[in-house]
Amino acid sequence: MPKELDEHQPLSPMGREQITKSAKAAQILGLRFELIVASRKARSIQTAEIMAEYTGYPISKIELSDTVKAMSRPEETINFIKEYQGLDSILITGHLPSLAKVSSALLTGNQYLEINIENGGLMQINVMLPKSKGALNWYLSPVHLAQIANS
Repeated sequence: MPKELDEHQPLSPMGREQITKSAKAAQILGLRFELIVASRKARSIQTAEIMAEYTGYPISKIELSDTVKAMSRPEETINFIKEYQGLDSILITGHLPSLAKVSSALLTGNQYLEINIENGGLMQINVMLPKSKGALNWYLSPVHLAQIANS
């Protein structure tokens, strides 16, 4: 079964290494989250747990949601985010292509802007609710995050 379909497929050793570097970089940058959301897939949960560990978020409070799975419609994810209006910092450890489509919808109002998000990258979008409009603050690729983590 392809890893994209296998919800029990864990992070690969390379994936775990990259996420750990990303999490360490997030820690160095002082990132903190009021909510961490993961899909029910093992890789997403493991990513959320590693990020939580490095950023001081309680692992037991990670929210699992089908609205961040790989083929979720952007509207589903955005409506889920709206349920947490008032929180300043939400980390979604979801999947491609849905994360790129959600980002596009928040930035442009539609899902046709091509956004290349790499596995293990971090992006911050300032979302103005309830309008569901966003502004890109920054994006750090896995290469950038590894450099920060190793500094």
